[in-house]
Amino acid sequence: MKHTILLFLSLIICFNTASAQNSLFETEKLAATAKVWGFLKYYHPNVASGKLDWDDQLLTILPSVEKAGTKEELSGIYLRWIESLGAIKPCKKCQTSSETAHFDKNFDLTWFENNEVFTKELTEKLKYIEQSRFQGKPFYVATSGRNSGLVLTNEKSYDNFDWTNRPLRLLSLFRYWNTIAYFYPHKYQLDTEWDIVLSQMLPKFSSTDSESAYHLAMLELVVKIDDSHGYFTSKPIQEHFGVKQIPAAFRIIDDEVVITRIYDDSLARLSDIKTGDVISKVEGIDVAEVLKQNLKYIYGANYNTKLKYAFNKILNGSSDSVTVEITRGGETKVRKLARYPFDQFNHSPNKRTWEIMAGNIGYLNLGTIDGKALTNAFNSLAGTQAIIIDLRNYPNAFYGYHFKNFLGAKNEVVVRQIKPDFKYPGKYILSDQEKIPKTESKYKGKVVLLVDEYTQSRAEYTAVWIQNGYNVTTVGSQTAGAGGLMIPQEFVGGYTSYFTSSGIFYPDMSPIQRKGVKIDIEVKPTVQGIIDGKDEVLEKAIEFVNGNA
Repeated sequence: MKHTILLFLSLIICFNTASAQNSLFETEKLAATAKVWGFLKYYHPNVASGKLDWDDQLLTILPSVEKAGTKEELSGIYLRWIESLGAIKPCKKCQTSSETAHFDKNFDLTWFENNEVFTKELTEKLKYIEQSRFQGKPFYVATSGRNSGLVLTNEKSYDNFDWTNRPLRLLSLFRYWNTIAYFYPHKYQLDTEWDIVLSQMLPKFSSTDSESAYHLAMLELVVKIDDSHGYFTSKPIQEHFGVKQIPAAFRIIDDEVVITRIYDDSLARLSDIKTGDVISKVEGIDVAEVLKQNLKYIYGANYNTKLKYAFNKILNGSSDSVTVEITRGGETKVRKLARYPFDQFNHSPNKRTWEIMAGNIGYLNLGTIDGKALTNAFNSLAGTQAIIIDLRNYPNAFYGYHFKNFLGAKNEVVVRQIKPDFKYPGKYILSDQEKIPKTESKYKGKVVLLVDEYTQSRAEYTAVWIQNGYNVTTVGSQTAGAGGLMIPQEFVGGYTSYFTSSGIFYPDMSPIQRKGVKIDIEVKPTVQGIIDGKDEVLEKAIEFVNGNA
């Protein structure tokens, strides 16, 4: 009898174990649904053409998905769903090899083969849809402008969205994740694989307990695309971190905050803030720890740029002051620094445009000069022994052609680019962005280009054109790594984020995204240099011009 009972208990345990192994977790089911829904959105002819309310289809099927207990049940739901969308005719031209050069590092439909979630029948159905994919004008994406930039179209905004609506929160995540999966040209460069990001973020979108937590989840998701154009904010986020700040700009160097510039002299005097002050603690916490705690909310393509964009996560707040440990002249004190809204600052920006410095060295500030003044400056600087071009800023316009005409063009192809292939979502078409005639330089002296993490987007693209000129040496530190076009992407509720929609490469296919522009002589500002009031990057450029570097 005893042996019979033990045998019976063993069978029950084995049955329960097998059932547990066959059952699916909520995150697995939702992740699979996100992928199937997104794939059908861009591939199925009756969905990609806009014939169906695809958001509503997701909201309708979600309850069934969540009740599914096994992969057979889940796959059955998907198969019946696909069947309800209508017949798919075979696509003959989808099977012919294209002569167009493709960039396939982002392409990944291997999730079809996940036999822990999908049955063989579903896998085969998804493959058939891939092979018979939509070839017409897509409903959810388009191109616009002279550069045929990507535009996301026909997405409902849900202006009256309530954050407590869980299905709409999931819809918001599914939309964003699939847009990046199929139309973000830099997905292959992410620090965290995009599939893993989906699994990480699903619980935060599914089970959030407050409006603030939901908005922080959206911010964290955007940060995970590792993009210096990946800006996102909202009223709840601003309330969480605070919008009041000290009346000074700063850099984070060696895990310390170093004041680099005063925004408002009178307000800075009230708190006794000076350029070169070093802050090591904020509210009793080491700056390194504050940075570590907030890094998942700080966007940027590389660590240098994340430090630049950390300004509103380190010293910002809602209160009128912040307590810091601050060092000046070897003396460390604990002090309170007053905080204000930025619009209260009487801020005088640098208006220096161009000049001839000592030693007959020309200087150009591309952040303040306009096109007409730049042309005039070229005429005045033609006789100098060298020109230093300061691109540690954001130019008012694209000046690549100005510099081509003045510094010449060594190569016909300045950059190569990748853009989404709407006929095969997830793949990209590789091309030369533009061919220009090779030309000799009108300028015979040395040219030094200054860059750093403030060299971003248009500035980086301009830098590449300048580097295509003759006798150009680039001095500075890693740039922002976001040289392509920035476009908006909305979450449900109309909350707008951004991402870099075009992939820009040097002719040798070295990426500008995340890596930044190529640098010949690396120089970074130091704490002591800032304390001493030095521009160490400019000094290194002058040293190089004079042959001492």
